[in-house]
Amino acid sequence: MKHQIKPSYEKLTMLALFALLSSHLAQADDSEIATIVSVKTSQITQTTLQRYVQAYGLVEPEPASHNTPAASAKIASPVAGIISQWFCEEGQRVKKGAPLLVLDSRAADDQVAKAKVALAFAQKNAARKQQLQPGATISQKLYDDAQQLLEGAQADLQSAQTQRALLTVTAPMSGVITAVHFRVGEAISTSSVLADILDGQRLAVVLHVPSAEAADVRLGQSVSLSSGKNDGQAGAVSFISQQIDPLTDTVLVRVTPGNSDLKAGQFIHASIVVEARQNRLAVPIASVVNHADGATVALVEGDQAKQQAVSTGLRDGDLIEISGAGLQAGMTVVSQGAYGLPPETRIRVQP
Repeated sequence: MKHQIKPSYEKLTMLALFALLSSHLAQADDSEIATIVSVKTSQITQTTLQRYVQAYGLVEPEPASHNTPAASAKIASPVAGIISQWFCEEGQRVKKGAPLLVLDSRAADDQVAKAKVALAFAQKNAARKQQLQPGATISQKLYDDAQQLLEGAQADLQSAQTQRALLTVTAPMSGVITAVHFRVGEAISTSSVLADILDGQRLAVVLHVPSAEAADVRLGQSVSLSSGKNDGQAGAVSFISQQIDPLTDTVLVRVTPGNSDLKAGQFIHASIVVEARQNRLAVPIASVVNHADGATVALVEGDQAKQQAVSTGLRDGDLIEISGAGLQAGMTVVSQGAYGLPPETRIRVQP
């Protein structure tokens, strides 16, 4: 009979201890590898956070007010006629009162010349009558008639000169001629728009704010204006309409820009500052992880990251307001890689 070889009790014990130790070492290695996470960090800052109302609109000339005329005008002639000469062109800057064009003045010049001749005759006639004593050599009636003739001639000349002056159309304001609609030789009427003029230094941004948000808009609030090429230009709310447009459910809000870089007709995106919260703790938005039971941030101490429950508030750009027990400005939080971190874990901070 063959004898079976049985392992000794000592060998079995050694094998069991070796297997148990190997298992613990493997679990420890796996746990250490799993809990070291590469992240990026940022600091909790104390800053002023702002809430905005967003709106879109166009740059337009300022409308007329009780103290200031409108920043644009349609140029017309007070009399009908034929254009004989232009003194300006599109794109030219002119001053208020500068002559822009003149209508054919031949008939008016004839009237002025005739009125001057009539006045010269009346002046000579009146001078002769004044040399004679009324009542002695001439009657009072003849003297009075001479004076009336003189006054009438003076009035006729003034009227003829006034009509002649109306043939020259002048600039109603200082600005740039943006369009010329008629040419030399063309006939115009008193209703014809001859040219357009614009004062590009007096512009306004006309916004259409949703009625639900317009209640937070106030006169004087600061506004950040963006037009694609020119971002971050400052402005202030200068007018709020008291009516709601029933077609768009918006309220007209006018903003006065702080500089002259904008151009009439530009499309504008505006951010109206309707609230400012000072001295608030804030972190990058990516630092906050939202769970079913609330929000957390991962506070960093050395190579350890520990989740901290927080309450969130106002969001301003890439920052969000937070509050919670023990939080202070200058603390370090995980800013990238916070999602999915265990409650406590080792981390490796990326440069």
